[in-house]
Amino acid sequence: MKIVILGAGAVGSALAFLLSQDNDVVVVDSNKATLDKLEEKADVQTINGSCSFPNILVKAGIYNADMVTAVSGSDETNIVSCMISKILNKEIKTIARIREISYLKGKTLEALATDQIPVDVVVSPEGLITEQLQGLIELPGSLQVMEFGGGKLNLVAVRAVEGGPMIGHEIGDLKKHMPRVDSRVAAIFRDGQSIVPTGTTKIAANDEVFFISRNGEAPKVINEMRKKEEPYKNIIIAGGGKIGRRLAKRIERTHNVRVIESSHERAKHISENLESAIILEGDSCDKNLLHEENIENTDVFVAVTNDDEANVMSCLLAKEMGAHKVLALINNPAYVDLVQDRGIDIAISPSEITIGTFLAELEGKDVLKVHSLRKGAAEAIESLVLPSPTGREDCIGKEIGNIKLPKGATLGGLIRNKKGKIAHDNVHLREGDHVIVFLTDKKVIKEVKEIFSPK
Repeated sequence: MKIVILGAGAVGSALAFLLSQDNDVVVVDSNKATLDKLEEKADVQTINGSCSFPNILVKAGIYNADMVTAVSGSDETNIVSCMISKILNKEIKTIARIREISYLKGKTLEALATDQIPVDVVVSPEGLITEQLQGLIELPGSLQVMEFGGGKLNLVAVRAVEGGPMIGHEIGDLKKHMPRVDSRVAAIFRDGQSIVPTGTTKIAANDEVFFISRNGEAPKVINEMRKKEEPYKNIIIAGGGKIGRRLAKRIERTHNVRVIESSHERAKHISENLESAIILEGDSCDKNLLHEENIENTDVFVAVTNDDEANVMSCLLAKEMGAHKVLALINNPAYVDLVQDRGIDIAISPSEITIGTFLAELEGKDVLKVHSLRKGAAEAIESLVLPSPTGREDCIGKEIGNIKLPKGATLGGLIRNKKGKIAHDNVHLREGDHVIVFLTDKKVIKEVKEIFSPK
């Protein structure tokens, strides 16, 4: 497949690196130095120029491209680039990152939905990041929370901690501990290496455990992997921008929320649009302000400004002053490994959260959702179960225990008739089921697709 990526920022560069392994990728950006660095890391062709100029798009090979992904720093440039691409190539699939929420409601949303604005797929990173942050706040102890089937099933990552009831026990004992809770451990990462779990695999302290459970049951599983944490109540959000404002609006009815914002105008604006959240005008790195707001009684401190350094520093200060858990939004992927677990409990990478949406579109109609995990080293997919149109053997009617998956793939759950089910070995697959598959080896995704939706 030929793919044109417009914009070589964090998301564009990450996409180029991932997609260039199996596709013909061309990257366009106005910053030549950025393109030179990208060429050193990935097998891509680069074009230096404006992403929306027709002559640059032609130079990038838009006439015979299968997909264009517009992820420049400007919403307007992304939209115009997709429009010009459709004019030059009617068959091309267009994907645009759009951050400004005003484009995603009212008449413009209607225009996007009816192809008056020819963007086939809209990716809203702020919305995706907000959902991830909300999941982490609502599931104490979680490292990552992903939804499948519209929230019917959750894939959750949790760090096993000494003192947790399951430490030293076999996975098969989980059902004995929780006889009324249905769940399945999909993968374990121990000392950086993946382990395909079986019923006799023992949970060890510091394991990163990925499990699938039905909506509402994840907290019980988490509490088996670590000491029980009470629900989070007191939340401080540093930064009242798009993400901070959205997050506050989503959780203010169920949590005590305070938002710290340095801009007087923005603080005033968000105070008029939130119901119960308290807006504090000031600097999130102000020690006196944090002390006055009883930072030591704060369950979660979330830093989501546009400044990575400010997010890191405010989180480190909040942690030092007694905040229970601190989450930092880190746009620069190189910083994520540096700060994770070094005073910051969870570093949120926008590019990792966003990339899954693009990958799902690349995989075609058989794959409905992709979540990129562990900095792109693993993936979780939601794939359709379909009969073969050519009469080849398919998996419809087969018991899950009799389906041989490639090494590095684990079937964890399925969505059937809008209900979530855990993938036990005696469950028979039906046409139209959505299967949730965890991949520790992304190279086997084509083989997995061929098993569930053979051509």
